[in-house]
Amino acid sequence: MEKSLRFIAALAKKSRSVMDSAEDRFKKVIHNDANENASDDDMESHCSDSEKIGFIPTKKHKESGSANDSDDEDETSDKAEAAVMQMLKKEEDREKEAKDPDYSNAYSVSAIEEVTQQASQTEVKDFRVLQHERDSQSPEIRKHLEFLKKLRLHIWESLSRAQYVSLLKDFVESEFFVIDGDSLLLMFLDEKTQYLNFFYQVECFLQDFTEKGAKYVIVFFKDAEQMYFPYPHFLFLRTALIEHLRHNTGTTVHTEFSNCLSFKWDIFLKKSYPYFIIVSDIGLTSLQTDYLSILITHSLSKKINVVLASGQEYDILRVYGYHVQSVYKHRSFFKKYKPDLRYACENLAKYKEPFMCLYEHLKLSLKSIQKEVRQTVCLLKQLWPEGSDIRRVVCVLAWAVGLKIYSNLLENADTSVRAKTATQRSKPLSLEEAADLCRMQCLTVAFLLHMPLSQRAQIRIMKSCWTKQVLPLIKMQQLCTHFALTQLNDTNDWKLDLTYLPDLNDDSLLRNLAYYYEAEYTEGLESKKELGKEVENEYQHLWDTLTKLAVKYSFGDAFPIRKTSQLFLEQQQTLFRGYKEEIPNIGLISVKSDLVEDYAGDVLKNLPVLESNDPAVTSLVKYKEFDELRHWHSGRPLTEEYERVRCNADAKSKDPEERRQIQKLQTFRHFYGSTLEDSTSKLIVQQEDVSRNANAAVKKTQKPHKSKAERIAEENNRRLKTKEEKKEQEQWKALCIPTEKEIKANMTVGINKMEKFLKTLKSKSVKFSVEMTALSACLAVWKEHCREQGDKPKDLSKAVQVMRRIHILLEKYQDLLEKPHLQKLTRYLRLLGFENLACSLSGQTGESNDQNVSKYAIEEGPARFQLQYMDYYLLREERNDPDPRVQHFIPDTWQRELLDAVDNNESAVIVAPTSSGKTYASYYCMEKVLKTSNDGVVVYVAPTKALVNQVVGTIYSRFTKKLPDGLVVCGVFTRDYRNDVMNCQILVTVPQCLEILMLSPRCQKWTKQIQYVIFDEVHCLGGEIGAEVWEHLLVTIRCPFLALSATVSNPEHLTEWLQSVKRYWQHAEKTIEGSSANSEKNFTRKCKVKSKVQEQKKSYRVRLVLYEERYNDLEKYVCSLKGSDFIIEHFHPCAALTVNHIETYGIPSDLSLSPRESIQLYDTMVKVWQKWQRAQELDPEEFVSFKNKVVIKKADVRKYEQELKKELSKWIELGQRQKVNELLEHLKPKPVDCSEQEKWKHFANFVDKLHEMDKLPAIFFIFNVDSVECAAKNVFLNLLRKQRSEQDPNTEREKERLRDELRKVTKTLIKLNSRDTKKLSSSKMESMVCLSTTKQQLEKRLKKLTAIPSMYTYTDPKAVDEDTLRKIFHRLRFERRGYLQQMMALRGIGYHHASMAAKERQVVEMLFRLGYIKVVTATSTLALGINMPCKSVVFAEDSVFLDALNYRQMSGRAGRRGQDMIGNVFFYDIPLPKVERLIKSNVPQLKGQFPLTVSLILRLMLLAAKADDKADAKAKALSVLKHSLMAFRKERYAEILKIYFMFSLQFLIKEGYLDQEGNPIGFAGLVTHLYYHEPSNFVLVSFLVKGLFHKLCQPIKGSTVFSEDVLEKLVLILANLFGRKYLPACSMKYKRSFCQSKVFLEDLPEDFADAVNEYNAKVEENFAHFLLTTAKLADIEQEYRLPLSKTDFTSKNWHGSELASYLMDNTKSVSAISPFACLSGVVDNDLFHGEIINKAVLRSLGINVTNCPLLYLNKYDNQGRKRPLNAYALDFYKHGCLIALTTDNWLTEGDAYYALKDFSLLIKSIGTSLSELCDDPNDNVLLAFQQLGEIYEEKLKCVT
Repeated sequence: MEKSLRFIAALAKKSRSVMDSAEDRFKKVIHNDANENASDDDMESHCSDSEKIGFIPTKKHKESGSANDSDDEDETSDKAEAAVMQMLKKEEDREKEAKDPDYSNAYSVSAIEEVTQQASQTEVKDFRVLQHERDSQSPEIRKHLEFLKKLRLHIWESLSRAQYVSLLKDFVESEFFVIDGDSLLLMFLDEKTQYLNFFYQVECFLQDFTEKGAKYVIVFFKDAEQMYFPYPHFLFLRTALIEHLRHNTGTTVHTEFSNCLSFKWDIFLKKSYPYFIIVSDIGLTSLQTDYLSILITHSLSKKINVVLASGQEYDILRVYGYHVQSVYKHRSFFKKYKPDLRYACENLAKYKEPFMCLYEHLKLSLKSIQKEVRQTVCLLKQLWPEGSDIRRVVCVLAWAVGLKIYSNLLENADTSVRAKTATQRSKPLSLEEAADLCRMQCLTVAFLLHMPLSQRAQIRIMKSCWTKQVLPLIKMQQLCTHFALTQLNDTNDWKLDLTYLPDLNDDSLLRNLAYYYEAEYTEGLESKKELGKEVENEYQHLWDTLTKLAVKYSFGDAFPIRKTSQLFLEQQQTLFRGYKEEIPNIGLISVKSDLVEDYAGDVLKNLPVLESNDPAVTSLVKYKEFDELRHWHSGRPLTEEYERVRCNADAKSKDPEERRQIQKLQTFRHFYGSTLEDSTSKLIVQQEDVSRNANAAVKKTQKPHKSKAERIAEENNRRLKTKEEKKEQEQWKALCIPTEKEIKANMTVGINKMEKFLKTLKSKSVKFSVEMTALSACLAVWKEHCREQGDKPKDLSKAVQVMRRIHILLEKYQDLLEKPHLQKLTRYLRLLGFENLACSLSGQTGESNDQNVSKYAIEEGPARFQLQYMDYYLLREERNDPDPRVQHFIPDTWQRELLDAVDNNESAVIVAPTSSGKTYASYYCMEKVLKTSNDGVVVYVAPTKALVNQVVGTIYSRFTKKLPDGLVVCGVFTRDYRNDVMNCQILVTVPQCLEILMLSPRCQKWTKQIQYVIFDEVHCLGGEIGAEVWEHLLVTIRCPFLALSATVSNPEHLTEWLQSVKRYWQHAEKTIEGSSANSEKNFTRKCKVKSKVQEQKKSYRVRLVLYEERYNDLEKYVCSLKGSDFIIEHFHPCAALTVNHIETYGIPSDLSLSPRESIQLYDTMVKVWQKWQRAQELDPEEFVSFKNKVVIKKADVRKYEQELKKELSKWIELGQRQKVNELLEHLKPKPVDCSEQEKWKHFANFVDKLHEMDKLPAIFFIFNVDSVECAAKNVFLNLLRKQRSEQDPNTEREKERLRDELRKVTKTLIKLNSRDTKKLSSSKMESMVCLSTTKQQLEKRLKKLTAIPSMYTYTDPKAVDEDTLRKIFHRLRFERRGYLQQMMALRGIGYHHASMAAKERQVVEMLFRLGYIKVVTATSTLALGINMPCKSVVFAEDSVFLDALNYRQMSGRAGRRGQDMIGNVFFYDIPLPKVERLIKSNVPQLKGQFPLTVSLILRLMLLAAKADDKADAKAKALSVLKHSLMAFRKERYAEILKIYFMFSLQFLIKEGYLDQEGNPIGFAGLVTHLYYHEPSNFVLVSFLVKGLFHKLCQPIKGSTVFSEDVLEKLVLILANLFGRKYLPACSMKYKRSFCQSKVFLEDLPEDFADAVNEYNAKVEENFAHFLLTTAKLADIEQEYRLPLSKTDFTSKNWHGSELASYLMDNTKSVSAISPFACLSGVVDNDLFHGEIINKAVLRSLGINVTNCPLLYLNKYDNQGRKRPLNAYALDFYKHGCLIALTTDNWLTEGDAYYALKDFSLLIKSIGTSLSELCDDPNDNVLLAFQQLGEIYEEKLKCVT
């Protein structure tokens, strides 16, 4: 506690000036972003006024203001030195304190009572299973109990921090996880749930995972079984579930592990390394809870993450759950308490021989039941040798054993004991009564065997329960069933049909039969119903078999079924469930709207419509009353959302200050862009017809006759070329000999210089001369090397350079090679020992000179040499013919196809690897539109703000255009700021912002100017957040588009969908042109859009351009730590495969091999299978594409690679699985495990190692923000320590002395400077000059001393000149951690994450791109499209966020085109199984999701009603409604969406947001402004309309100020509606004294809660009607099958039964309920209660409760525990401390900051909207929201 108080005290001091506390700057928590106000972007970065940025200069800063830059630098270095010393000290302290945290000291904890779940229901005196009791007083047990307390605290602390995430991420088939079987069971255990329905729910849960492509195994630990004996119902369910999953589904079920601490389980985890384990945090009893806690602790200690079984939710695409990341503290806890955990595990599962106790005195050992079961099974096998259905077998077996045992118990019971205690307990059933119960059970099974599920679903719902006398017998029978199933599982030689294991019992049917026979059957003959022939025969057969099995006992005949009159059921007043609540008539209020008619007219015909005089129609909500009462105008249109976004300045602005701001911003963007692009900005001149010109340029060569002007131009060009060539020849003449010498002196340096020089040349003949000279020089080096080495092994990299030059000459300069040149090349090939290649080149066969061969020959075949050693130097297939449309490079065929698409105004989907050059087409497209007119617009849609900034920089760097005043080339629109949105030609934005414009009624004129839309990273269409927005954009744009991505696995499907959208627009535009000719004319007149923009040839084609080849190969390495040394092993991609994976999915298409990896695969194949028939054929020297080939290209190697892969798959077909296994094992690296602590301790040394290996620059991806900063600081400190330990100790003293002198001189100079120079005497003037000289000398000496020696930095000083570096560092001058970042950058180190200020991130990006910084640690912020290519990518930390998609995006950064021949990917201590899965997993498929929400439908209706161009708006709205990716080619889904649309309209009309013509009314504007927050937007309006806010917001008397209490209550209400973050239920298990926060959000005040309940009731009613209407679209065949096992319950041979018909309740309505749920008594009426929907709804509809806009006041998990809301927003309002939210509210600081920022902006947005709707500026609600908005924003700004 003391430590945490010290921590908070330290935080309180943070209000001091920035550098006064160096300690604060190096805190390990994420600071940030305090100074980053609502923008987070670079708009403010150009304000010179420091106050604007929240920086208050200290006295020292003000004093030095008049001095020059060096004074600032002096000040800076002083403070930075102090800060670094502080940081070093902190690091040492941290290492000393690195101990295991002890939670019991940190918190004041008091346990809440244990949740006893099922125990209370099952603890019956008359039935008990007695297990051993422990002596709680023994010291050992006391110690054990103490440890369990610690364990519970540890678990609680870990689970409370769980993150609510999407579980499956994007790992489709290659990821796999474990489900703990007992946790699965506990999720669905409920006494009320019928047996078959329990299996249905379990299968639904598993099928939801399976459908989403998940791979999982289920594990039932043997020891866990002991905990179920007191609960026989659950015990037998568990046993049946294991057998069912094992036999009837494809699921792998493991039961071989005794417990989670067993050695076998450890090996299983190590081999398979699951993605996570799903575990419950609560058991049936505290005993089981502790047992599960040990499983959680063990999993986390093995680096395996845990997902809580409780609180999971799912939608069409995803499953969400609470995910706990394994961290080092979990491993240290396990290590520290391993013996205690083992002891606890043994004690929890250990048991003495349990025995059963019936009616308190009938005792029986369970072993005797097992024995009886074994004997009875043998008997039954003789009676039914051919086997039978499992239901028959279990029924007769369990009851025969049960009756025999019960009979024995009764016989052996002591009569005297019975007489004594008879008064105190229930009287046992007699044997005859037990036989009656047994007969009814046999009859029930007879019905189960023949009666179809459709009829069972209609059986009346019985409310009566069993009497206390019957329950013990039923429980005993359940125990017998468990033992019977266990025994049958061991019986392999008997044919049993296990299909219907999920339907062994139906308690509801049994109770119905019991009631019939004890109450109705006896009433009279008219009640005696026939069983039906087949049921009667079946029943007779079962009973006969049962009596044969119990031959010694007499249980009577099969009929009559009841021989005794004992009542088995409790007598209650209501025996059956009644249906008093009538389901209201489903009737629709008619809507007269063209949009509704066009979209859903066909569905509307079949739906009932209410009459106009119906009460539902006449009582529609009106807002007039509210408006008149409060002086509000609820229907008044609100300002456009984009107008509310902060705009610092627009080009249209006349304000001089704003113009200056724009100029500063543009200057920065040019500078930022210059780090992205080498070329200078291109001046764009408007042309007449660009597309025609472009096509003409391509076709120019075909023109037969040239004009005189063209001939003159050509002649001039020829002269210029000749002149240029001459100049280049002179240049080469001068450099020829020096270049040759350089190559001979140092081959690598010489070749690099020569290649740089080649890039500057244009003349092909000069290039040829350079290459020939280089070839001679390289050969001379090789010869010299061979002579030096003699017989020693040779460095073949020197020979590689010779061969590389030969390749280039033969491939690129073939037309210049003459006979002497070819002879020279032939001679060189012979010298290298490649006789066959020499002959191939010369076209003859001849004898070689043996002497030369033996002296300089390479001892490898030419093909092997090229593949293995030339590897990445092999030439790619590149075109030689230039394209006039492209200036600086020759585009590939696929790139030309893109340019053609743009020229023809076509759309295109482009899927190509990262850094392959796909974005070039985007800029070509922009250039085309800029050239065409001043009015056409290109919109570039980027997924993140960082990418927006990058694209803007590139545009400024590439294009300049003179435009009329007020127009600009580039505009920006993000949620934080905007400029020039409506007056730019290229708008760069994020999807959400473009959607605002596309669906805004007042922006439709602007949208018509859009000529092209470019979607970058279009795979975000399948993302978790905002995916639907991408979908809306793709379907609402009328113009062509380019959709770019590197990671889409089903681009064909995506393209077909987009083509269907374009076909719709082709048809729609014809209609629009016909209907809106007049408005088009007006629009043209107003906007002055030149007719050519409209005239451009329209194309509706969507091309698919696929390119799979990466320019650079990626080589992977697995790194691990052994001692203090690093083992870096090459990871062959095939090592990721398994035989099963190849069999099931084949070898992934993008699992490519580098040439040397192909050779490695071939060599291993030969080694593993020495008799391999194709070994000779696939030998590199014999392979058809390589044989005698001088230049082997990448394309040839790809053919070889494909052939080897095919052969590998064929081996499996040939039955050589063992050989393939051996091969894959052979390729696998063998990394070594190390602790987390060791890994980070040596991280800096690992960076050093990469530096030595020349693998920098590198990006190190780490997913935890804290770790990102720590890792970078760790590397920085390592360099600093090294320098300190190796430098002269006097250096520091000398530096300090010089600084002091410099300070004195500077002070004197300032004093002299402040006086009038004219008044100064000549001596003083001389001393000033002298002082200035002294100052310069001191500065020079100090600079020399403070310069960082090259061995202690990773920077490349030549990469950036001093002026540029100063300019870049200038951006950090007001950043809190600017000094530290600058110092780190000077050592070549940086870090990058989303919680940093935009300016800090940009500095790192620019310096890394320029090649100055070489080491960057980063989160996934650098994954999406940011242009930061590097030589190597390192994955330094495992995480749930490291998935297939992120892996591909991140690893794609490695290998800079034009700089690196190969990219390197390093896995630093990532578990090997995870690495394998990352490499072999496919990228996700884009499937689409449920596209409609009530708010979206209102937005579309608003667009259609209010837009200027109604036809265009209607076409857009229809396009959104009709073109859901989810419903593409799925008619049933399309119809479901139409019905959902209709019922959403009904809700909107009833709530007063639409009138009956479909026009928006009331608060429609406010609701659509908050569309992102559905359903809270609707609830907020209901609070407003009911006057609840007016009632609450009463100011202090006599003022307009509100009390703290009122504002706090207002925050509480808003926090219950917006930014809701649910904590796991277990977080409430303990109370603790939090530092400052309440943590758990209080409930809404009663009147507000009532309003929410009223809203929910309306929503539930509407949604229930929707479900009842759509029920007819369900796939009935599918509904009668279990979802996973596909077990069919539609009986084919049912001939009816009079009794069955009698038991059915025809008043029971179950039309929209799953027949399985009906068995548990669920009916249509239950659909009006949201919590039951997911369990009850017809599964084939694909709808669940997430599609229903309910606002839950309380959410509960599967065990019925409340999931509390995190009170972070209210807590922050109270204490204003961000750090407290990390310590108390379990949030990371970055997450907390962004959540609070969103909350603050939301309050502001509501305030703005209310001010526009209310005429009275003194309205209390308006004032309260404005006051709260200001206070909240101020608190957020003050965060330090």
